[in-house]
Amino acid sequence: MRAVLFEQYGEPASVREVSDPHLTPHGVVVRVEATGLCRSDWHGWQGHDPDITLPHVPGHELAGTVESVGPRVSNWHPGDRVTVPFVCACGTCPTCAAGDHQICEHQTQPGFTHWGSFAQYVALDHADVNLVAVPEALSFATAAALGCRFATAFRAVVQQGRAAAGEWVAVHGCGGVGLSAVMIAAASGARVVAVDVSPQALDLARKFGAVECVDASRTPDTAAAVLELTGGGAHLSLDALGSPVTCAASVNGLRRRGRHVQVGLLPSADGTTPVPMARAIALELEILGSHGMAAHTYPAMLELVRAGVLRPDLLVTSTITLDATPAALAAMGTAPGAGVTVIEPWA
Repeated sequence: MRAVLFEQYGEPASVREVSDPHLTPHGVVVRVEATGLCRSDWHGWQGHDPDITLPHVPGHELAGTVESVGPRVSNWHPGDRVTVPFVCACGTCPTCAAGDHQICEHQTQPGFTHWGSFAQYVALDHADVNLVAVPEALSFATAAALGCRFATAFRAVVQQGRAAAGEWVAVHGCGGVGLSAVMIAAASGARVVAVDVSPQALDLARKFGAVECVDASRTPDTAAAVLELTGGGAHLSLDALGSPVTCAASVNGLRRRGRHVQVGLLPSADGTTPVPMARAIALELEILGSHGMAAHTYPAMLELVRAGVLRPDLLVTSTITLDATPAALAAMGTAPGAGVTVIEPWA
């Protein structure tokens, strides 16, 4: 099969002919019809993820059709239209038994723990636990956009953040995750403040429901801007980018007893990121993490998509071929772009 492969961190990736993925007894092999290009893929290419073994094929947001099925799989058959969370759970550990598949103790992640979906085929573990049926009315490109960024944002805003109608929600960073969070928070009835350095991203945030926007390239203190716009601070704030600056701004822009959700990854040279914990103590803030979303919780989100309340299709702003992917992956470090870029490996 053809796939995007890199052999050294940070060195140019290329499209190669590689071996087809191996089918496990409890897994499936999926023909990839669409896969998202995510900043997490860029982090992996840069060497920020300890699970990656070189050489490597990235890609973790995907949708496609089941090609082959392992003998221990009961619920899926060749030809089924499917997507999958980027965290694939084992389904049997104590954490999975509690329903928290997104933090499974034995999780696998396509594009990180094993070769991913920047390819014509991808292997997925524990199919009966992890696969999600894609409705016929949902395009593969839209379904691929759900797998990491949209589902991650849904859990961060709704399940972890507990966004409520009338609350102020600040979203720091309006890439794919951030724009998804803006749309979901607005659909929940919240008043959204979007923060980003890109005018294009802020324009999309307004389109998706933000009532206020802060241009971080022109606003030295974005936390102060959020405090002023919301009349005392956001009830809920998300760092959807993942940097020490956006993390601190998210926490500092909260009102008393506000909730910060860290969604974006926070790699740094020394492995730590300063968090304004003195403010967290003084104002009794909640500091929360959010890591994907379990497959069994997808139905509520998919029902809102079916009803047209949520429009993840509007987030897909670019479609590229597999051959264009190495350059697009490298460009994410300096120009991540607005919206979601989807790769169609068979194009």
